[in-house]
Amino acid sequence: MKSETSVRIVLIGAGNLGRRFAQVITDKHDDLLKRYALDVRIVGIADSRGTAIDAAGIDGNAIAAIKSAGGSVCDVPKVGHRGMTGLQLIDAVEADILCEASPVDLDRDAEPAISHLRRAMEKGMHVSTPNKGPIVLAYRELSALAQQQGVQLQFDGTVAGGLPAISLAARDLRGATIERIESVPNLTTGFILDRLTEGAAWNVALEDARAAGALEGDGIWDLDGWDAAAKIAILAQTVLGQDVDIYDVPRKGIRDIDREWLKAASRKGLVRLLASAIRQSDGSYQLDVAPVILPHEHPLGQLTSQQMGISIETDLFGTITSVITEETPLPSAASMLRDLLAIYVEN
Repeated sequence: MKSETSVRIVLIGAGNLGRRFAQVITDKHDDLLKRYALDVRIVGIADSRGTAIDAAGIDGNAIAAIKSAGGSVCDVPKVGHRGMTGLQLIDAVEADILCEASPVDLDRDAEPAISHLRRAMEKGMHVSTPNKGPIVLAYRELSALAQQQGVQLQFDGTVAGGLPAISLAARDLRGATIERIESVPNLTTGFILDRLTEGAAWNVALEDARAAGALEGDGIWDLDGWDAAAKIAILAQTVLGQDVDIYDVPRKGIRDIDREWLKAASRKGLVRLLASAIRQSDGSYQLDVAPVILPHEHPLGQLTSQQMGISIETDLFGTITSVITEETPLPSAASMLRDLLAIYVEN
């Protein structure tokens, strides 16, 4: 019988993804122990107001309840620490892996997430993150640091939420040359495009997206195509081996989409914000983000408002397509568990 392995998690970020991940770890504890002999516990958690620390393990369902009521993780009785930062938490707690789920920041410095990742790896901790910022802006540096420290850097949730796009392309298509990647990696724009196609006014489509949980804040990150550009940049760097500056990716969002064009286009197929990478004759890849018409016979031409997908054309395996229906943020949150198992469970 396999001996048990203790996996102590520091979780930074307790928003839509973080609090759901905390629940997953609590709800799946016994199952992970039985199936993989992993005793997985969150021993420290941070949000913007403070932290909670408990070496015996923090109840993820209690965290979710506190956050849903508008509270902070520092409100957890006896173990909360108001004002303590994520970096201070990493320094204070003995843990095996950092799960970094703080809000995405596309500024050039990608702070504070990138400092969290650096500090954790310098302490000898593995890292899992669905946070696109550090991977977009500092992938080479962070990968080198992970190798130097003998730890793993996992980030499968940075592209298309819970869909395992990176592991599919990087692991399962090994040996093949990728000729083309076409991805619909953003739920927000798909939802809004469908509502516009149905005849809704722009402001109505936005409000419907907010009510459905598909849009947060002002939506600039999604509507102007930055999210899709970040995701194709990550695929280019981590799968295609091409260094990319996200600010150089040709990008057209949906904010100024022509309603007459959309009406006519919708009769020809499905309109989606497509992020693509097409192999050129010199072996490089041309990246692009723009609204396009996907004919119904296209591998991604039947997506619903709650689906994301990726289609990868190769020289050896033909065209591989994967689609996920993501009605809530749970699959995106659970991508951190998939990362964790990639680290601790032998294939």
